[in-house]
Amino acid sequence: MRLVKTLILGILVAASAPGLLGQTPPKPAAPAAGKPAKKSTTKKSAKPVEAATPAPEGEQEGVSRGSRRDPFESLVGRQQAAAAASKNLPPGKAGLQVSTLRLDGIVKSANGMIAMVTNPQSRTYFLREGDQLYDGKVEKIAMDGVSFHEMGKDAFGKPVERQVNKRIYSSGAGDQQ
Repeated sequence: MRLVKTLILGILVAASAPGLLGQTPPKPAAPAAGKPAKKSTTKKSAKPVEAATPAPEGEQEGVSRGSRRDPFESLVGRQQAAAAASKNLPPGKAGLQVSTLRLDGIVKSANGMIAMVTNPQSRTYFLREGDQLYDGKVEKIAMDGVSFHEMGKDAFGKPVERQVNKRIYSSGAGDQQ
C-alpha cells in the first residue's frame, strides 16, 4: 500500500513539473523600454530546464501523439474535403454548388425560362438552361422547378453523376414558409 502511494505521489510530482507533458516553463517578463534590466538575485537550479520543442508537422496544438481519434469523425474525410473546396470557389455562377442552392422563383421571358436561386450567403443569381455551375449544369427549367445535372464523387472518390430536381412550391393564403 505504501509503495502504491509513493508511485502515485511520484507521478503527480512529475506531471506538475514544468517542461514535462508538453508544458512549457513560464518566460521572464521583458524589461520596459528605457529602463535597464534588473539582475536576478535567485540562484539557478543545477538541472537545466528542457527547451520547448516544436510539434511535428500534422500534429495539432493540444493534441498529443498518443491521443485517440474521434470515433464519430468520418474516416474518409468527406466533410473536410467539401469545406476545403467551398473556401476556394470561383466567383459568380461558376462557384455555385447544386446541393447548396435554394430555388426562389422562375420567370418566363422572351429569351426562355430564368430560375432565381439563392446561395447560403443569401446572394441571388439568375440561371438559364445550359449554365455551368461548380459541380453541375442547369439541364431544364420548367414553371414548377429546375432540373440540374450534378457531377460529384462518392465517399470513396468514385465519380458520380446524378439528376437533381429542385421544385418551387406556391404558397397559398394560409400557408407559412
